[in-house]
Amino acid sequence: SSEERSSVQTLLKQELLEDDWDIYSFHINSTVSSRYATTVITSRVANRMDQSKEIAFHVQIPKNAFISKFRMMMDGEVFDGVVKTKERAQQQYTQAVLLGQSAGIVSSVGRTMEEFKTSVTVAAHKKVTFELTYEELLKRTHGKYELQIHARPMQPVKDFKVDVHIHEKAGIRFIDVKGGLSTLANAVTKTHADKQASVYFYPTVDQQKTCERCGEQGLNGDLVIVYDVNQDNGLGDIRISDGYFVHHFAPSNLPRIPKNVVFVIDRSGSMHGRKIEQTRAALIHILNDLTEDDFFGIICFDQDIFHWKRELVPATASNVERAKEFAQSIFERGATNINGAVLEGASMLNAQSREGSASILIFLTDGDPTAGEINLEKIQSNVREAIAEKFPLYCLGFGSDVNFEFLEKMSLQNNGVARRIYEDSDADLQLKGFYEEVATPLLTDVTMIYVGGSNLTQTNFSQYYNGSEIVVAGEITDNNIETFTPQVVAYSVNRTVTFSNTSGSTDHPSETVTENLLQRVWAYLTVKQLLERELLLSGPEKEKVNKEALELSLKYSFVTPLTSMVVTKPQGEKSVLHKPKEGVTPLSQGRALLGSISGYPILVDHQTTSIVGTILINVFN
Repeated sequence: SSEERSSVQTLLKQELLEDDWDIYSFHINSTVSSRYATTVITSRVANRMDQSKEIAFHVQIPKNAFISKFRMMMDGEVFDGVVKTKERAQQQYTQAVLLGQSAGIVSSVGRTMEEFKTSVTVAAHKKVTFELTYEELLKRTHGKYELQIHARPMQPVKDFKVDVHIHEKAGIRFIDVKGGLSTLANAVTKTHADKQASVYFYPTVDQQKTCERCGEQGLNGDLVIVYDVNQDNGLGDIRISDGYFVHHFAPSNLPRIPKNVVFVIDRSGSMHGRKIEQTRAALIHILNDLTEDDFFGIICFDQDIFHWKRELVPATASNVERAKEFAQSIFERGATNINGAVLEGASMLNAQSREGSASILIFLTDGDPTAGEINLEKIQSNVREAIAEKFPLYCLGFGSDVNFEFLEKMSLQNNGVARRIYEDSDADLQLKGFYEEVATPLLTDVTMIYVGGSNLTQTNFSQYYNGSEIVVAGEITDNNIETFTPQVVAYSVNRTVTFSNTSGSTDHPSETVTENLLQRVWAYLTVKQLLERELLLSGPEKEKVNKEALELSLKYSFVTPLTSMVVTKPQGEKSVLHKPKEGVTPLSQGRALLGSISGYPILVDHQTTSIVGTILINVFN
């Protein structure tokens, strides 16, 4: 009845009024040096009620980042998170799970961000401060770096500030501010002078309610800081400090290498509707971008393999037009023969002369193999044997149902990368954007050499593309800068090229570098690459790499697939912080009883595999 509805609405209003907790300060401070960003989010919250209240901390962080610090401060006490092995964190969890403690979850919320949530009980008229720190190495794509900051404090905040400070020894070529929050132009201040740049975002309470996607709950959007540095067309930018070095190599004044590219497109039944339409649109765009000295081929597949041409053809205007007509005729049907399709693409590239050119295999699918060879390990073995390290394989996984781990492993085994294509209205632009990253090869068979260096990150790269960057870090043996000699040897168009330190581009340690910064960059890169290598290994080799990655994760307090962060909260509550696999959906799928450990029941949230009643930050590949 209308009376009942009115009564319910009154109760809801009273409940909202009673739920009086106030975020009176929300600061995000990000410092970027040598493309390495350390971001600290600090939220100060007051419980205005006459009774204790559970208060939430709810932020979004980049997927590529490692959380390195989390603390809560209440009544003059500091509660710090401690990174431990998963096993030790699990033991603390089992002791606390029956106490019904508040949960902390990190869950995937889209293409580039993850959501971290936790909460704590705060006494009447008391305050709590949450502080989260995460670190990431910014990746250069399309000739720029992007620092993404998401602001969603869940209410308008009187003292809201975002401060970004960038220092780059090479000099900052340009800096721009984008994202939905950049529409609040009056709240953004930008400064830029040679090696230093800053961005300040100080929106008023009224502005926090009026931006795109904002409202009574305050800000909800991204601030994206876009910049590039002055690129040295020689050896690049090398920074040295405290016995470590970081080398950024991104020359651009090189002749473009013609490419041989084969597109292998899934046209099975699961690609029906918007997926196949967007794939066709992207392929037509990409074909328009080929140049006449490129050679290309197109294969589409279901349970059978369909060639546009049996061999690669030059990208002349007439060939491109005919290929676009073929692309328009690709429609979904049938099963999924991944093994046969990728092997046929490799065979076409192997039959093409690679003299003075760069070969690339691009494979797009949205599902698992259901025809031909369906054993995943056998497919990976077949593909690895067919490619034999002669060219990279790039796997594009379309949509949420694809077996991304399978694609990621197959790409890594063949000097490529896997990329998830999100099933959104701009999926065709995502596909085109990925292609543009590899559209202009400038070097192949790149070898980074460091005489007098040790404990190096990856030093061999099959190809280097315009607009990207190669980053290598390592230690300087005995901290002897005099004997440290960096060099890059690579293959350009029909010739070998060597980059050496003839222009004195190597940094001198007297230049100000934040304490341990380069060491942390080295640790970050090393852990990331060890985790990738672990995917490809088995037996004692896998255990050795796993142990090395674990030791570094613990030493540098990185929350990785091998570690968890345990937080001792007020009243002795123990919490463990958890982070999901790439592509896992947000926490919204309900809960199930998984089993028990030491007699304690374990509640697990579907999709995120997060333990309810704890704060668990676990990172999975």
